[in-house]
Amino acid sequence: MLKPLLLMNLLIALSPLSAVAASNLTDLESRWLQAGQPVIAFARAQGLPIDIIVQPQDAPGAVPLALGYEAGRCKLVLSLRGNAQAQSVLHGVAPARQDAMIEAMTAHEIGHCQRYAQGDWHALPRGFVERQGLPSGRQQGKLAQLEQELRETRREEAYADLVALAWMHGRHPGQYQDVLAWMRGVRAGDAAQGGSHATQAWLALADDGAVFDGPGSPFEQAQVLWRQGLSSDK
Repeated sequence: MLKPLLLMNLLIALSPLSAVAASNLTDLESRWLQAGQPVIAFARAQGLPIDIIVQPQDAPGAVPLALGYEAGRCKLVLSLRGNAQAQSVLHGVAPARQDAMIEAMTAHEIGHCQRYAQGDWHALPRGFVERQGLPSGRQQGKLAQLEQELRETRREEAYADLVALAWMHGRHPGQYQDVLAWMRGVRAGDAAQGGSHATQAWLALADDGAVFDGPGSPFEQAQVLWRQGLSSDK
């Protein structure tokens, strides 16, 4: 996720890439955008308000692909220039399979966009009741608040991961297991630290892509597994 949006950017339409926009992009940026274009086209067809922003300045240490939300619109932000993470996030992935991982990353961010656009950000599914502990004392209350914020972020990341997997199963079933294995590797560091992207409990539910065989959009399919995972997320 990206908050706040950086001020310097290159806003492009991507429908498809115009000659003017393409002339201002690096080869790497063009590759990432083209790999994610099917997801973006689908999301826009669903009515999601999406702008594509490419950071023209070096962005060392930035998340290569992130999503912000501003003035009722999703901002899909690409930060690849001077950014080693653009390569490290695909470390160990064969070049022929990298576009699939980029497409999955794009679908992940579109999952975030859908939650924002629907007004569901950090909200639990309708009818889902969560048991809440009752902290006692000021310090306990502060710690409880921080833990709740971490939990809410982790849950949003889990939902977006499931959207990405549902998308890949529907569009590229032959690459589903490769994407799932890569995603588990990316999430491994957060699992050891109990971080905001420790989504392994949900990824375990998606071990077999057949869980996404049901009807509905990737958002609707992800919602089913997401709710299951919430029941065990404390």
